[in-house]
Amino acid sequence: MTSKGKVYLVGAGLGNVAYLTVRALQLLTQAEVLVYDALVDDQLLQLVPQNCLKLDVGKRGGKPSTPQAEINQLLVKYCQLGKQIVRLKSGDPFIFGRSAAEIDALIAPNCPFEVIPGISSALAAPLLAGIPLTDPTLSSCFAVFTAHEPEKLDWEALARLETLAILMGGKQLSAIVQQLLHYRRSPQTPVAIIKWAGTPKQQIWTSDLANIQIVTAGVSLSPVIIIVGEVVTLRERLNAKIEIKFPALDMLPDQLPLRGKTILITRSAGQSSQFSDRLATLGANVIEMPALEIGPPVSWEDLDRAIAHIADFDWLVLTSTNGVDYFFTRLATQGKDARVLAGVKIAVVGEKTAHSLEQHGLHPDFIPPSFIADALVEHFPEALLGKKVLFPRVETGGREVLVKEFTAKGADVVEVAAYESRCPQTISPDALKALQQQVVDVITFASSKTVKNFCQLLASHGGANLDSICIASIGPLTSKACQQQFGRVDIEAEEYTLEGLAQAIVQWPKH
Repeated sequence: MTSKGKVYLVGAGLGNVAYLTVRALQLLTQAEVLVYDALVDDQLLQLVPQNCLKLDVGKRGGKPSTPQAEINQLLVKYCQLGKQIVRLKSGDPFIFGRSAAEIDALIAPNCPFEVIPGISSALAAPLLAGIPLTDPTLSSCFAVFTAHEPEKLDWEALARLETLAILMGGKQLSAIVQQLLHYRRSPQTPVAIIKWAGTPKQQIWTSDLANIQIVTAGVSLSPVIIIVGEVVTLRERLNAKIEIKFPALDMLPDQLPLRGKTILITRSAGQSSQFSDRLATLGANVIEMPALEIGPPVSWEDLDRAIAHIADFDWLVLTSTNGVDYFFTRLATQGKDARVLAGVKIAVVGEKTAHSLEQHGLHPDFIPPSFIADALVEHFPEALLGKKVLFPRVETGGREVLVKEFTAKGADVVEVAAYESRCPQTISPDALKALQQQVVDVITFASSKTVKNFCQLLASHGGANLDSICIASIGPLTSKACQQQFGRVDIEAEEYTLEGLAQAIVQWPKH
């Protein structure tokens, strides 16, 4: 007769192994079946035994996800097969963790279970950012809630509370700000947004209700915790004294292809770290060096004028996620939304740009096959003669050839500045140290601007010998810049995407 199994509903906390409970760590190392959520850190998956069955049931916004009923059935099924199952959830199982439904499903067939607490990001994220949720002077109470469905919340009551800790609110930031201001919360109320709390990717933005959307314009705000209240002002004094540890696991499998390699990523400050995550899951030690700062243009005048006459255009061309984010942010500030584009076709370059557009509920009408802007004209789906094209783009240093080719085909192209990219003033101390101590194996570049800015930043901080470092490029235009600056390119992605670049690094014969 098969012995009865047991289900452990385990809180993974922030996802970093440093913040697991001792009990959670013990159970992971003994698990026979692991059923885990989307935001669980990949390193935690390495803790389970090699023969453990891993089932990803994560719920991802905007993408197909495993129905809760199916998750319930999986837990019951493997429990009745006599397995020791760890149901690994982000944060704490009883804080927006849907645990009640799973427990009900286990109780009905008499399946044994145990609930293991985890450290909720609602509590830990502000702590690790140096923000107390309570303070004798500034905050006698706080509320924790999810803004996943803001229309269901009592904003009038919430606006009166001293401190708010808001989960799942990145995509609803505009609605959060609007509601709090509507119910007379001061525009000067301090706000902090904490992304990837308690991990090496942690980022923090601070401002006030009136300006937080401007500060975070163009930034992917997921997953984040939003803190609203005067306690945010304490961060400046306390943050320097907060120490965060990120211990690496000693048990990562030897077969990871980039194990032991240190890869320096040049990217835009505040941009998504998915590329870093991908390389880390392949075993690399990743160091990020922001080589671009993205911000608003000098003037919104041209973009505002174009938005006011958006119905006059036949096509909207978006060549980057920054273009998408800033265009729709500005659209919202004009009191408009995606519905004004009903009669306008949209062309985008690259899968990431298309995904960014889909976050606004729209699908592109055209994506060129080779993921580069210069392929737009060659493969454009209709004749351009007489077509009016709106091109929101970077203010300086963009693709002049693209506009010339559209114009040569008879299109009336209206270029408008939607954002600006600048070279940061300072270099990441960790990146500079790694370069000067020659511990970097590969440097990645995803645009020609990052190549130029990297060289400028490095030169202004004493330089470094790059002769033994592999130079990796995302595509032809970036490779051309690498040739100009370094005299060589060691890796070029076959598919001009970050995933393509990651695969090219894995296949690099020298590593």
